[in-house]
Amino acid sequence: MYTLKPETAEDWWEVEALYDLCFAPGRTALSSYRLRDGVDPVKGLSLVARDENGILAGAIRFWPVLVGGTPALLLGPVAVHPTRQGEGLGGLLIQSSLERGRAEGWDRVMLVGDAPYYRRFGFEKLEGVIMPPPTNPDRVLGYALRDGAWDGVRGEVTRIDA
Repeated sequence: MYTLKPETAEDWWEVEALYDLCFAPGRTALSSYRLRDGVDPVKGLSLVARDENGILAGAIRFWPVLVGGTPALLLGPVAVHPTRQGEGLGGLLIQSSLERGRAEGWDRVMLVGDAPYYRRFGFEKLEGVIMPPPTNPDRVLGYALRDGAWDGVRGEVTRIDA
């Protein structure tokens, strides 16, 4: 049993340690981090999952970006502690945060990730959406929180300055 709560400032370093554990060294050198650097995650959508003892088991973050000047959410990273993987926690974090995003009035979500994994949540390859290099365009995926939210949205993904 896990409790999902919005990430707070007190969670920050514990979440960072989880990301360091789950991802390769140099993760912050990825192109998506240039869009995140110096920008706060979206409050209320960036979640932590804790077990009944209060131990961090997983986390997900969202960042505001622009796609060709149109607002979008950039999902990532999402991580589950290695001892908790295979329990469906990553899916719970993704689905819960997408529902929250819709409820809070966001229209679209994008990420850079593995299509076979994210397809199960409804993500599809985005055509004409250009992430900073080097990014494989086949890994740029989107999810519409509102019908037609990605229709006609094209262009470079840029940061929203803090």
